Amino acid sequence: MFEIKPRIGIAVWVYNLHQIRQLRRFGLIYYTSKKMKYVYLYVDQANAEAVKKSIEKLHFVRKVEFSHRPEVATEFGDKIEKRPQKDPLLKDGSLAATLKTTKSESNQGSHADADHIG
Repeated sequence: MFEIKPRIGIAVWVYNLHQIRQLRRFGLIYYTSKKMKYVYLYVDQANAEAVKKSIEKLHFVRKVEFSHRPEVATEFGDKIEKRPQKDPLLKDGSLAATLKTTKSESNQGSHADADHIG
């Protein structure tokens, strides 16, 4: 049956986009940015180093980088703690009560400042 081969992404920065079709022979072109002038392609992980060296030899290539996605952790279930039901900063657990008290306190302070000005 068909076997899935591990792949890795390679970002190829180019000087111009005219020769991008030459990169098709190295792997699957996944994305091309016309504004930033780079091509993102997938290659087999087994021969990724050889492909990188051969791409770097092309005259229209500025820089070649491997993807950092395999290095980044993608599972966060254990690291995220469950939130408490009530916020510990609120006394009765309702946000509306806190907003009313802060609004009334701020109004009293602004009237006191107005008396000193005028």
